[in-house]
Amino acid sequence: MASVALPEAKALPEGPTGRRSWSPWQKWGLILLAPYVVVFLVLVLYPVAYGLWLARHPESYTKLFADPIFGRSVVNTLAFLVIAINIKMVIALALSGFFITARTWIKWLSLLFILPWAVPSIPTILSFRFMLNPEWGIINSLIFRYTGIDGPNWLNDPILALSLAMVVHVWKSLPFWTLILIAGRLAIPQEHYEAASVDGATRWQRFRFITWPAMRTLYLTCTILSMIWTLGDFNSVYLLTGGGPADMTHVLATLGIRYLRLDQVDLSMAAIVVALPAILPLIYFMMKRLSR
Repeated sequence: MASVALPEAKALPEGPTGRRSWSPWQKWGLILLAPYVVVFLVLVLYPVAYGLWLARHPESYTKLFADPIFGRSVVNTLAFLVIAINIKMVIALALSGFFITARTWIKWLSLLFILPWAVPSIPTILSFRFMLNPEWGIINSLIFRYTGIDGPNWLNDPILALSLAMVVHVWKSLPFWTLILIAGRLAIPQEHYEAASVDGATRWQRFRFITWPAMRTLYLTCTILSMIWTLGDFNSVYLLTGGGPADMTHVLATLGIRYLRLDQVDLSMAAIVVALPAILPLIYFMMKRLSR
């Protein structure tokens, strides 16, 4: 077979100092990339560096740790991470098995199920706050109508208010994680389930020996990623309770906003920095799991 001679690649022309000069396309690429670099430096890197610089004084952390609201906020944050996240992911795992059923009414129901996640947070969470109003909220109105008893002041009890904030958080973000787990279930070959059915495996055995081993890494990764996002999420608490009553339902994300409203910027930045020891191990563990 006759060989075909390929044309030699032309080297870039060298400048007067012996270095290769930039081509016009490379120069235009740098010019078009420059605005994005400037935006990243101004809107991302500078605010983070400035916040860390404001939180550099040890006195800020001394005052922060002495604030009893900070201790309560740490407990509330841990409760969010341990209780709300795990409940949300367990429900998402169960619903992912329900929504992959090939039925028409389930497909239409899935469209309604996505709405809480698709709708903006402000109107949806504020609507919950209006419904929980003790005087004219629809929930207490229905309780009085059918029982003749006045409903409780839902957001006046710290434990009840924080529990309702967890419920709102689960309701708002549940569709997203359910969709992720549905994608994980659809990636499992159906031949495995067919072979298990032939062998007489029950539904629980199919889940234990086929579904869970295939989705375990995805489930754990979603759980860790949800924890990372929840540490920086203030919507569920701030829009529903505002940190009340008596600043007893604050989490670390809303505590920083409280200090900003009190014109204590150093404490606000310190409240954010103290969350880094919890965020960084989660990120490291998640990336380690993904690398496997």
